[in-house]
Amino acid sequence: MEWKIKSFEELTTRELYEILRSRAEVFVKEQGISYVDEDGVDYCSFHVFGLENDRVVAYLRAYKDDKSADTVKIGRVLTLQHGRGIGTELMGYAMEKLPEKTGCRKIIMDAQKHAVTFYERLGFKVTSDEYLEEGVVHVDMEYDWE
Repeated sequence: MEWKIKSFEELTTRELYEILRSRAEVFVKEQGISYVDEDGVDYCSFHVFGLENDRVVAYLRAYKDDKSADTVKIGRVLTLQHGRGIGTELMGYAMEKLPEKTGCRKIIMDAQKHAVTFYERLGFKVTSDEYLEEGVVHVDMEYDWE
């Protein structure tokens, strides 16, 4: 697996295409979520992804939180292959590289409820009650290095 973290401007056309392809495959096809993926946030995000044979098989995006200069928000977290530990590798790489790239001291996210246990194993804590987002139950979570 080749891991990368890039700003929007640093992405190649092929990498961007593969990122969008993987996001559609997971969120639209696999999870049945009907939403507009191109929300403008990608322009100001760091894109963290793993490549196998030029295919994006793991991905997340991270961007500065409007409320706090030392906080980044992650989203669009996905893996194409489940049960291989790729999600743990993705999160480990992101948690190592994001402070270097952004200066962040905290990560926040809107996590799908079914993934809460996974994120808790990585040190994230639930910080909200459950709520619906795009028809899927979510909770807010955060990870703090301090």
